[in-house]
Amino acid sequence: MDQLNHLSPIAQHVWDAKYRYRRQDVVYDVQIADTWQRIAASLAAQEKDSLHWQRHFYDCLQNFKFLPGGRIQAGAGTSHQVTLFNCFVMGTIADSMEGIFNALKEGALTMQQGGGVGYDFSTLRPRGTQAYSVGSIASGPVSFMRLWDSMCATILSTGARRGAMMGTLRCDHPDIEQFIAAKQDRSQLRHFNISVLVTDDFMAAVRNDEDWPLVFPAGEHAGEVAVLLRAWPGYAHPVPCKCYKRVRARALWESIMRATYDYAEPGVLFIDRINQRNNLYYCERINSTNPCGEVPLPPYGACNLGSINLTQFVQDPFTERAQLDMAGIAAIAKTAVRLMDNVIDASHFPLASQAEQAHLARRVGLGVTGLADALMMLNIRYGSKQSLQIAQAVMQTVCHAAYQASIDIAQEKGPFPLFERDKYLAGAFIRNLPQTIREGIVRYGIRNSHLTAIAPTGTISLLANNVSSGLEPVFDSVYTRRVLGRDGDYSEYQVTDYAVAAWRKRQGDESLPPAFVNAHHVSPTDHLQMQAAIQPLVDQAISKTINVPEAYAFDAFRDLYQQAYDLGLKGCTTFRPNPVTGAVLSKVEEAQLTPHCCNLEREAD
Repeated sequence: MDQLNHLSPIAQHVWDAKYRYRRQDVVYDVQIADTWQRIAASLAAQEKDSLHWQRHFYDCLQNFKFLPGGRIQAGAGTSHQVTLFNCFVMGTIADSMEGIFNALKEGALTMQQGGGVGYDFSTLRPRGTQAYSVGSIASGPVSFMRLWDSMCATILSTGARRGAMMGTLRCDHPDIEQFIAAKQDRSQLRHFNISVLVTDDFMAAVRNDEDWPLVFPAGEHAGEVAVLLRAWPGYAHPVPCKCYKRVRARALWESIMRATYDYAEPGVLFIDRINQRNNLYYCERINSTNPCGEVPLPPYGACNLGSINLTQFVQDPFTERAQLDMAGIAAIAKTAVRLMDNVIDASHFPLASQAEQAHLARRVGLGVTGLADALMMLNIRYGSKQSLQIAQAVMQTVCHAAYQASIDIAQEKGPFPLFERDKYLAGAFIRNLPQTIREGIVRYGIRNSHLTAIAPTGTISLLANNVSSGLEPVFDSVYTRRVLGRDGDYSEYQVTDYAVAAWRKRQGDESLPPAFVNAHHVSPTDHLQMQAAIQPLVDQAISKTINVPEAYAFDAFRDLYQQAYDLGLKGCTTFRPNPVTGAVLSKVEEAQLTPHCCNLEREAD
């Protein structure tokens, strides 16, 4: 049978619209196997024994055992001048008109090549303050975010890839209250996900019910006002900051929780924890992430993503003998690390600064997808204690195999240029790795500064015949999904979850697997526990949406971000159906408004 016929209708659509290689009317990928072969050959070309690694890479890709990020699948081995990296965090925005528009231009060039972007807007002075050089009054970060939103809509107004951006702002910026409320108007900032950079000091102030100063660097006028010393983006050391006003920390926290309850944003990023646990803590400072939050990055850092499809490693599914092939998962992880390391050398980059950063750190983000389906196939209910144990065991296997693979490649090709052995080994995450891995790093170094991240895998999971996405529970057994086509128009498909379809084929009826549970029936606490179970085994971060029922009481909801902090997470995002992101738009509204980038169809791939 032709391999294309193994794809469901929506998978065929996704492959044809997003990943099938064609130039004008000439089609190069006749079937999905040609796409796998194209990717394998292109990335194996970076190796001395290219034919050997081409075979291994093809085997890794075949039957969707490993799903590289969407930009890799769309661009590797083609003549298109595109980046193979899904997303970037852009450079620090200088607080001047020239700096703002230079940053906007860099974002446009990056999105034109298919990369999503993340920006920290904390460097822009608060609205209402005077721009001394020209005597004008600043309009503030949120007003300039609208420029990026318009740019994104323009750059990506046609074609099969939706725009995605992350915007962050510090919790002590004077415009933080406006930022928190920025997306409550459903016509505003539709291409942005937004997250508040939450510090440990702020969480302590919330806990102790203290006042919280909102500040901004005083610059050359530091001697004219009372100042507080603060670490601030764009500065190597703490700088004098002017206090614009003080608010009750709990009141500000309450406004964050009320906004995310009513409008599904902002998310939170626990930025001190992100930096404290960064493997490159000794040479970089992070202030933003990629659009879906799983890869915190320094200025000009890039996402190089891929996910192991766990459904392909379940042996004897739905039986009492069902188990995961952990040895197979470890083997595919090792091959995947080499494949993704080669992406760095094979890729184009929109900006020279992005290429430099990628080659200095050689970050990769290997994760998993299909977890919820694999659990069903193992007869384990998502959210149960056993499901957390399985997830931990899988991620430990992936993590340790990935680090060992990176050591092996370093022995062959050398470590990443920013590697400083003693400082790297002193990192919080590296200290907790097995002694054998640490000894390998001492002896040979390591090829990649970071190895693991859990991405949402929205589109590539559809390509793999609708396996559950990333770490998420199954959305539903059967539902209707809208997807973009090459012409920029949407098509609707009825899709059946991968494990549900496999169960029904086995049973010959329309019943559901005994362990089936969908996202709407997993409690918010269980969502958090799943994320917390594997965060210690992920050196970067996790894209995870905490689904909250519409009827869920605010008094119960208000503690979710606090729980996330207490559980040691690096960030948190929730979604509760609401008039802005959960309403069905009318035809007139649909023509006028862009879909929110954090709904079911949000894409980073």
